[in-house]
Amino acid sequence: MDYKKLGERIRTERLRLNLTQAQLAENTGISDTYMSAIERGERSLTLDTLVRLVNRLGVKVDYLLSDSAENSDANIMEQFKQIIDCQPLARKQMALNILRSVFTYLGDVGQEEKPR
Repeated sequence: MDYKKLGERIRTERLRLNLTQAQLAENTGISDTYMSAIERGERSLTLDTLVRLVNRLGVKVDYLLSDSAENSDANIMEQFKQIIDCQPLARKQMALNILRSVFTYLGDVGQEEKPR
């Protein structure tokens, strides 16, 4: 388990919601110092605390734990979904256009690897 990356994701989501550490700590029933230590990756957290954080941040557990989960297609698609879900429609369209441009540049749009 990479607690540092878990803490970074929690911090990113907290900032996305314009919450202070103290506010998030209060909302989830933990101390400010414990919240700070979680975000720095210095402390582990209980399943109960993780669930309260996930609920307050409005994300899924597998998004926060994605570094610990296997990199399957489903996991990667879920990470994409978590990133764009909270964005307005115009930004979602912009992100889609950028992604298409990247794959076009790489020559991978609509192509699957063919067996040799």
